[in-house]
Amino acid sequence: MMPPEEESPDGDRDGGLVLLHGPKSGSARKGCDPFAQTQRSKLQHRRARINQQINKEMRMRAGAENLFRATSNHKVKETVALELSYVNSNLQLLKEELEELNSSVDVYQNDSESISVPMIPLGLKETKELDLLAPLKDFISEHYGEEGVLFEKEIKEFMELRQAMRTPSRNEAGLELLMEYYNQLYFLDSRFFPPTKTLGVFFHWYDSLTGVPSHQRALAFEKGSVLFNLGALHTQIGARQDRASLPGLNQAIDAFQKAAGAFNYLKENFSNAPSLDMSAASLTMLVRLMVAQVQECVFEKMTLLRAQNDFLARLQLAQEAARVEDVYSLVHQTMSQPHVKDYVPFSWNTMVHVKSEHFKALSHYFAAIALCDCPAPSDAELLEQEKAFLQFHVTMPEGPSLRVLLQDPEERRKLGKAHLKKAIMKHEEAMRIHGLCKILRKMDILQEVLSFAHKRSLGKYSEIDHEEDFFETGEAPDIHPKTHQKPEIKSPNFSQVKVTDLFHRLGPLSVFSAKNKWYPARRVHLMRGENGFGFTLRGDSPVLIAGVIPGGCAAEAGLKEGDYIISVNGKDCKWSKHAEVVQLLKSTGKEGVDIGVITLQGSECPKAVDRKAAAMSSGAGMLKSNKENSRKSLMNSKSASTLLVWGKKSKRSKKSTYSGVPFTAVGDNEPMY
Repeated sequence: MMPPEEESPDGDRDGGLVLLHGPKSGSARKGCDPFAQTQRSKLQHRRARINQQINKEMRMRAGAENLFRATSNHKVKETVALELSYVNSNLQLLKEELEELNSSVDVYQNDSESISVPMIPLGLKETKELDLLAPLKDFISEHYGEEGVLFEKEIKEFMELRQAMRTPSRNEAGLELLMEYYNQLYFLDSRFFPPTKTLGVFFHWYDSLTGVPSHQRALAFEKGSVLFNLGALHTQIGARQDRASLPGLNQAIDAFQKAAGAFNYLKENFSNAPSLDMSAASLTMLVRLMVAQVQECVFEKMTLLRAQNDFLARLQLAQEAARVEDVYSLVHQTMSQPHVKDYVPFSWNTMVHVKSEHFKALSHYFAAIALCDCPAPSDAELLEQEKAFLQFHVTMPEGPSLRVLLQDPEERRKLGKAHLKKAIMKHEEAMRIHGLCKILRKMDILQEVLSFAHKRSLGKYSEIDHEEDFFETGEAPDIHPKTHQKPEIKSPNFSQVKVTDLFHRLGPLSVFSAKNKWYPARRVHLMRGENGFGFTLRGDSPVLIAGVIPGGCAAEAGLKEGDYIISVNGKDCKWSKHAEVVQLLKSTGKEGVDIGVITLQGSECPKAVDRKAAAMSSGAGMLKSNKENSRKSLMNSKSASTLLVWGKKSKRSKKSTYSGVPFTAVGDNEPMY
């Protein structure tokens, strides 16, 4: 993942969906009104209330279990056991209430009058409010040596962004809000979370499906939860599209593919998750579910685009339906695994099973329609239809040769009748499974879709069934699944929403970060000598002292190679360009100049050095490409954010000047000041 772009406060800003947090502006993005009484917000309010109750009951259960283990008094044990049974009963009721809430898929569907099979969306993970004011102020004072109170505005702006992120709107703006917050977490991680120390705050999140609370000190948990919500919001956007139109179908396909990408990215980069919804098994199930919903949308797209009276088009529809059945069968198997079965809502498992049977029925129905409603092929069409039919069935149907089958209307009717018989059986199986789930029985639109498809197959069977048919209808072979549009798992595009580091006033990240330590800042007074100040400079933001002339003014004042200039005559120079610092130095008079410098710990250079390496590090090419701590250095860096144990090691950009190489040689092209 490319990290967010770090810019100088007055740098260029352009490209894509850009949001900047300048020093005078707050976040432009806001979440939904938490008090708005929409159906979706009511669901989230109920989810939050149930989560809090589950949290309370689990704390009570933990206390009761501890007391039960600790006491030896028989009466106390009986009382605690009774209390535990009461708490467990409450937890079971709350779990069932939350499961019903997660099964309310109809709320997330579109308001179109057209009939579409409902999709399964995810509710957002809930989180507690977080007060970062004191911890961040303390860290700024201790680590950066700055007055924490001077950064209250930036801290509050970050907290406002987090608060808005909790209630994102169900559209592109909501997705951008989550992405913006995630990108700001990259900067927060780099600024305030050193590798060997925690900030001392807990990030609390509730499981999306069970409501069980989890908390961790690692910022990784916060990042992972935001990514989960990004995927969940995509599922809600996909479910609300009007799939009776081509634009709506394309938007639904895109949303579900992006949801699959978010969950897959989380699965590949996150391990040892503290909550079940972010476990590898759950994320695998969610990725497969999203892929299946994409495949379902592709089938619906085919029904809109293909000519219904064409033989080959109907064969393609049958194979598309078989492909949908195939992927939903895989999802059903995944949901039936031991670690997932007790976790996933029963209504989800049932709906996936229903869809698997429903689309298998549709595949046989369209096969029958192709055989019974389309005329026998002409000689010109025969070869093409023969070729298509060869790859249509998993096993070739019994009976006459393929050419005779395609040209004989009676043979076509017999095979079509066998396909319809199987379609009706699968429709009835789908309706039977649907009837087993109380929650799905309340879903009128699903009942309507299943009933319509069943009646359509029955009607067609009655139409082609003849009284004089004395042959026994054979077993229709299964249809080979095939799709013309393979689902694509689209990983999150983190560079889509560009943000500027809220805490840019602390200085460029490549120097002023949580992982770096430096000695206390020194203020040095320099007087210009006959040969200038006696040092050479290199790089930008902040400017580096690349060389110190022995016996010169700078050496006598205590300046060292590898020092960074952070101020000149009281003017902050952390973000200053090379030319700006040079101009400030040149403008000093006889009274001299006050220079503020810092030295990174571990960057002190030994006297004995490899002069060849030093010379290589200070040639003319360095002056052009090595912009110390520049914006390009950060932008080209491959360092990704860290999630629990999925930290990708930071790689210092090749364009970075200072890399621990001793600065003892003064390059020919480095001007002396």
